[in-house]
Amino acid sequence: MKPILKKTLLSSLLLAFTLPMPAMGADQDLQQKLDALSKEVEALKQQTKKTDEKSIGRWLTIGGDYRFRIDSLRGEVPSYYQFMGPAAMPVLMPEYKPKNDALMTNRFGLNLKAKATKDVTVTTRLLMYKTSGNQTADATNAGFFADRSQILDGTIGHVPSDNTLRVDQVFATWSNIADQPIWFSVGRRPSTAGSPTHVRQNSERPGNGGVPGLLVDYAFDGMTLGYAPDIDGLSGAYAKLCYGRGFEAGYSSQNNLRDTDMMGIQIVPIDTDPLRLDFQWNRGFNIFDNPNNVGNELGDIDWYGLGALSTLKSVGPGSLTLFASTGMSITHPNGNHALLAGAGSPDSGAGLLINGADVKDNTGYSAYVGLRYDLPTGTKLGAEYNYGSKYWMPFDPAADDMWTSKLGTRGNVYEAYIIQELKLQPISSYLSKVFFRLGYQYYDFEYTGSNNWVGAPVKIADLTASPMNAQMFAPLKSAQNIYATFEVKF
Repeated sequence: MKPILKKTLLSSLLLAFTLPMPAMGADQDLQQKLDALSKEVEALKQQTKKTDEKSIGRWLTIGGDYRFRIDSLRGEVPSYYQFMGPAAMPVLMPEYKPKNDALMTNRFGLNLKAKATKDVTVTTRLLMYKTSGNQTADATNAGFFADRSQILDGTIGHVPSDNTLRVDQVFATWSNIADQPIWFSVGRRPSTAGSPTHVRQNSERPGNGGVPGLLVDYAFDGMTLGYAPDIDGLSGAYAKLCYGRGFEAGYSSQNNLRDTDMMGIQIVPIDTDPLRLDFQWNRGFNIFDNPNNVGNELGDIDWYGLGALSTLKSVGPGSLTLFASTGMSITHPNGNHALLAGAGSPDSGAGLLINGADVKDNTGYSAYVGLRYDLPTGTKLGAEYNYGSKYWMPFDPAADDMWTSKLGTRGNVYEAYIIQELKLQPISSYLSKVFFRLGYQYYDFEYTGSNNWVGAPVKIADLTASPMNAQMFAPLKSAQNIYATFEVKF
């Protein structure tokens, strides 16, 4: 009921009770006026209800984000042997220092969430990510890393390319199945920017649709079946079974590939601000060597992950967010050669197949830790560190890093950043915010082949020890990136 109507009705009632009895008897139409007023109020209430039911805001939520980013990149390539083909001798290349003083990009995302029926929603994210002054991925495809060498189905929109607005996510979710805390979701999955990578992105937690960022950062098409029981002492607990199609091989007569699929189980025993724990197992089946050309499938990979995230309130004048994740990858080669440059070339493996001959499982490990301290002024100070061993191999090619996915590095990566949010009143959503971010990354590579399952890793210090250590990509010994962003979330 509108406030003015409430005041009118209340004033009329007070006037009626303060009139003398003879006046009440003389004014026979007072009750009729009160009845008419009550009917008018009820009619207005019904009209307001009908208007609310037809309102687009009742079933559709719109949001999104915009980001301008500038990166200053410096690298160091040591002397190494360059592979020149199966029939040619490798060539010794001198060391050099690649750089890009000012790489500018624009990214725009539009989020839509529609309530279709009771318990069924459709969630969509459209994404555009382009290099300023270019309509290709050439600026970031500099020939150093496999995850930046081409645009894949799961990286499009996450690696700078052109100004096309593409469907990054679209999935339908059916909740409360059989009046139980069970949900089923199918479509292009929210399998990028998972926890805890959202901390440095200054984004909200991905929720129960997300994946551990250390293991997976790739846009899969697939489905999820989840269960979120109400357990005393385990607030927010859930478990889910996930499936994704990473590559569709098409008709078998056209190439030597098979479909690449991913299966996974995630268990989150608690998900609160003070503490979030997650356990993850994934298996990738029929890992490809090069899906954009006729290639081969090289075997399977298992991944295991464990993560913890905590936000502590009132730590001094601000709040402190801490996280730690660890992962393990185990490759299972099938003996097939990669076909990019022929058997016996440096790419004849995948980290799955050692030097094209020694078929055995290889295990890699990784650790990822970080913190962020948030001050009441809107200033946020963060630092992160991650390490990957010789055979570490996640599925992270869509990660938001310019050189290469830092979480797939075989070596050490250090990062520090500062975020400054502007104290502006949100309008479009209570989550709306505007901020600047300034950061620095330093990569210290110990082995070649970061984010590449094609080819045996070689220790950086041994690159010139023998022509047998020849490389397909120019290896980096170290790399630096100073970046700055201006971001709007609405």
